[in-house]
Amino acid sequence: MAKLRKLEETLSVLAQIRENPLDEQAIAILRQTLKSKYSVAVARTAKIVGELAIANMIPDLVAAFERMMVKPADTDPGCLAKKEIAETLYRFEYGEESLFLQGIHHIQMEPVWGGKEDTAAILRGICALGLVRMNYPDVMNELADLLADPKPEARVAAAKAIAYTANSQGVPLLRLKVRMGDKAPQVLSECFIALLQLAPIQSLPLIASFLVASEEQVCELAALALGESRLNEAFLILKSWWEKTINAQLRRTGLLAIAMLRQDSSSEFLLSLIKEGKSIDAKDAIAALSIYRENAELWQRVEQVVRERGDDDILNYNAINSP
Repeated sequence: MAKLRKLEETLSVLAQIRENPLDEQAIAILRQTLKSKYSVAVARTAKIVGELAIANMIPDLVAAFERMMVKPADTDPGCLAKKEIAETLYRFEYGEESLFLQGIHHIQMEPVWGGKEDTAAILRGICALGLVRMNYPDVMNELADLLADPKPEARVAAAKAIAYTANSQGVPLLRLKVRMGDKAPQVLSECFIALLQLAPIQSLPLIASFLVASEEQVCELAALALGESRLNEAFLILKSWWEKTINAQLRRTGLLAIAMLRQDSSSEFLLSLIKEGKSIDAKDAIAALSIYRENAELWQRVEQVVRERGDDDILNYNAINSP
């Protein structure tokens, strides 16, 4: 109970510091708290230091990180403190590679019901971004290893980091990963997105090939990635696929992806479906365009086209789904 009270008192002091302007006493408290034995308090302090942009506390953050690497499962359960410290140092554009290299290689096995679990996956991802930002010369090899990490969170971070490099050397890594597949859908999704950022035109045929994958979820991920790309060339690919698709859920996803393109041609196509398409397609098009509800001009056009159609079923549907 005494330990819990002490932790609660420390967290209360930190909350007060966040609410009040910084002074020398507040800085002293933050420095002292980074030395705390409570990793939750250290994590909260690191977050505050980052939010308040106290860059002169970088040495204190680094010292705390190194301390949390000693018997890490005991000193920092769940990797909470190290994750927040690494995130703050990343924001500060910290340029010493050793800390991020230590973090990207760190595995922290902790007991869970029925065995043990690695709690450092997110830390590895943050450190990957840190190495990219500082232009670490061997970063591609590090990201290649991370793309094969056992934890899906780390593989997702690797794909994001490869895209962040803006380096075409990452394209073969992503293409190989996509071709080999991944059990975690979010990993495949991030690889699609990264490919369309790094090599948009060259990657279109590859991503489009997954629109006819055997797994419905993979088809949806490919469609949404194409929509998010906002590439002009993606519209005809998505439109052609939608027209050939029978699955109702995939057709809904296809129209959403077309709406995500945010192009005049895609909006006009969806409006034409509302005006002249089958009832189900008109409803799906309204749902897809609803992502633009805050766009008063476009949404007024949607309502106008619905009225021009003169279909009570569509009118009632639009009324229910209007903002």
